[in-house]
Amino acid sequence: MHSTWSTAIPDWRERLIDGRPLIPFQPLFPQETAAALDIFNSLPVVDVAGKPPFGEIARPWVTDFTSALFGSYDAELGRRLIQHYMLLISKKNGKSTLAAAIMVTALIRNWRESGEFYILAPTKEIADNSYTPAADMVRSHPVISSILKPSAGRVIEHRNTGAFLKVVAADSETVSGKKTIGLLVDELWVFGKRANAANMLVEAEGGLASRPEGFVIYLSTHSDAPPAGVFKDKLDEFRAIRDGKIADPKKLPVLYEFPEQILKDDRFRDRQYWYITNPNLGASVDPEFIAGQIAEAQRAGRARLAGVFAKHLNLPIGQGLSADGWAGAELWGRRADPALTLEEILARSEVVTIGVDGGGLDDLLGLAVIGRERGTKRWLAWGRALISTIGVGRRKANAIDYIGFRQAGELVVFRFDLDIADLSDGDEDLAELTADALPPEKTSDGWTPDVAHVVDIIRDIYERGLLAQVGVDAMGIGTIVDALAQVGITQDANLLLGVRQGIGLMGAFKTVERKLADGSFAHGGGPLLAWNVGNLKLIQTPSAVRVAREESGFGKVDVAMALFNAAALMAANPELPESSVYSGDRGLVVFG
Repeated sequence: MHSTWSTAIPDWRERLIDGRPLIPFQPLFPQETAAALDIFNSLPVVDVAGKPPFGEIARPWVTDFTSALFGSYDAELGRRLIQHYMLLISKKNGKSTLAAAIMVTALIRNWRESGEFYILAPTKEIADNSYTPAADMVRSHPVISSILKPSAGRVIEHRNTGAFLKVVAADSETVSGKKTIGLLVDELWVFGKRANAANMLVEAEGGLASRPEGFVIYLSTHSDAPPAGVFKDKLDEFRAIRDGKIADPKKLPVLYEFPEQILKDDRFRDRQYWYITNPNLGASVDPEFIAGQIAEAQRAGRARLAGVFAKHLNLPIGQGLSADGWAGAELWGRRADPALTLEEILARSEVVTIGVDGGGLDDLLGLAVIGRERGTKRWLAWGRALISTIGVGRRKANAIDYIGFRQAGELVVFRFDLDIADLSDGDEDLAELTADALPPEKTSDGWTPDVAHVVDIIRDIYERGLLAQVGVDAMGIGTIVDALAQVGITQDANLLLGVRQGIGLMGAFKTVERKLADGSFAHGGGPLLAWNVGNLKLIQTPSAVRVAREESGFGKVDVAMALFNAAALMAANPELPESSVYSGDRGLVVFG
């Protein structure tokens, strides 16, 4: 009988650096492991010279992962005790070949008549890459070829039980109604870019409800863009299990990622550390090839380099690594402090500036707060956005991102007099986004829900005696200016300033990037600001640099621009005004 086990790996950093196993326990049922390894180790690796069997060339990490999977099956109860696995690893580490060998082994070990096993690939090309090594293994094995039969349609059938392994391309084949025993999801990062992927996986995994011996394996490299959708959800969950924040012994994370300090120190660029995310370095992974790819990408620019780092070093894509991105974005993740909620910033600050930007019905209305910390004088930043149901409907491509921002409490959806059912038109993501939207009724002051939300936050900071100034883009934001005037936030009170945009903001974003570099700027680490920062694109003019809003895309940079509005004011080293009592009209003085 097995003993109690935990899938948390609190010492994962040390294990990776020392080259020790990432799986912190022995197989729960050694006899099951031994029986599976007899098959697995005999499978020929066809694309290697001489077609050696896995048992001769597989490195320990391969055997460890395979042993944990098959060794978690309790034959007496007919139940698998660890059902979900995630393997995150750099490209060229034999991921597809490993997937094929595991699924062929599972098909042979299966006892259920007409059992169904699937490899779910995001595209036909990736599906073919998964099926080919599996079929070749079967055809090249003198014994297994008499048990299993590859056939048309990317199917391998068991001649005796009628069970089969099928490789499904999710972009052209249905995945609903499956009675799955074993499911392997290949290149999960690609699924993360699809709006319906989460529901697709629920359908594909549905068979496990009546097949307790079943399992699901998620395989992936890092994405070539910031993690999103179902990939981000699974990655966050398995990281939390690895770190011991979530106790779930039915799920096993095997994540080959650089420890944070190596990322912060840029040591991942040194080839002596490449083994951390490439456990097959020197075997299927050639370090000279990686070095060549990096050198070529450096000549091509930051956008290409980001992709090479993501795929060959399994590096989370750096915000702003595009060739024309904001330099401060590369440092953004290093200054994240999850403790910095708005309330925490206000409690620690001696003075606050606020920026507001955007606000059209099809746009994000961005709000950013920067507090100057008492004693240290560090800048502490927070951001939020609002969007109307009109904007949600017109920005369907951003629906997955918006759902994540809303779940993080950083995006508020509000509505006007629109029929939300017609707006979502059966789209589940849009339906989720608009389900609890703020109602369209105006407040007693005559403000729409978005304006009321922004004004309430600004008024609260003002009434606490912390507000130095509010900076706005003077174009197209008159409604906010009018509303702020009603609560005493005006130019006459020296509380409201129009911040010059375009090249006028150059000083602000240069200041922020410098403060990110020296550590005197911190933020809450939320996904919304990170996304906005990553979307910034700069254009060099003959005499200055400006943010290319029209090329960054509407609804993608407004919170970052609000942040720069607040930064422009904070850079002037403001003090609290002697009086904040409104007396006069709402005129704007342009700052910058």
